[in-house]
Amino acid sequence: MVSLDPIIRCSKLTKTYGQGESAVQALRGIELEAFAGELLMLVGPSGCGKTTLISVLSSLLDADGGECRVLERDLRSLSAAEKTAFRARSIGFVFQAFNLIPTLTAAENVAVPLLIQDMPRRAAVRRATEMLERVGIGDKAGKLPSQLSGGQQQRVAIARAIVHEPRLVVCDEPTSALDHQTGERVLKLLRENALRDGRTLVIVTHDHRIFPYADRIAQMDDGRVVSVQRPSEKSQ
Repeated sequence: MVSLDPIIRCSKLTKTYGQGESAVQALRGIELEAFAGELLMLVGPSGCGKTTLISVLSSLLDADGGECRVLERDLRSLSAAEKTAFRARSIGFVFQAFNLIPTLTAAENVAVPLLIQDMPRRAAVRRATEMLERVGIGDKAGKLPSQLSGGQQQRVAIARAIVHEPRLVVCDEPTSALDHQTGERVLKLLRENALRDGRTLVIVTHDHRIFPYADRIAQMDDGRVVSVQRPSEKSQ
């Protein structure tokens, strides 16, 4: 169930790369809210600011101006160490290229966020294996990434993103390298697992085939959010 209280609130958010004549204004006064229990998609043409926005939301990048509150924290007020701790505790990431460590097994890859939080290795791998069971590949726990298909690697990435029970999960083009059927399965897994217990899921995507899985779709263009609609409204 979607909450009425936003866990993400951006107001007049700006971000510029470079200086002088070479400056590129990536975000131009973003206004956006996202709610607990919601799957929000960010869509729009390449270069419109989608990846910059999720990087700011997850505290990987600092905004230049405006306000960005995530999980009741003012990101601009946090120190570098506080941001690192905030990400480790509260945010899960699913990357376009999976970003699995090739020398670790699937279970060891999933266990990484738990090890960062100083969970004992045996307990971390056990919980990671349970998470792989939840996403349907428990039998692959001992396999290396090179021994897995693209869809299986994406499931490992999803398990890693949610194993530490973050309140916010951020995904960058999670289905771009997958065929349509596998991409749909991935979105179903994300909805079923990432949105449990009132978590929020923000997905950057160009893949219009997965739009129906969103609760709302924020259309971006030229560094701004130009509209926020439900999938049924966008298709009209």
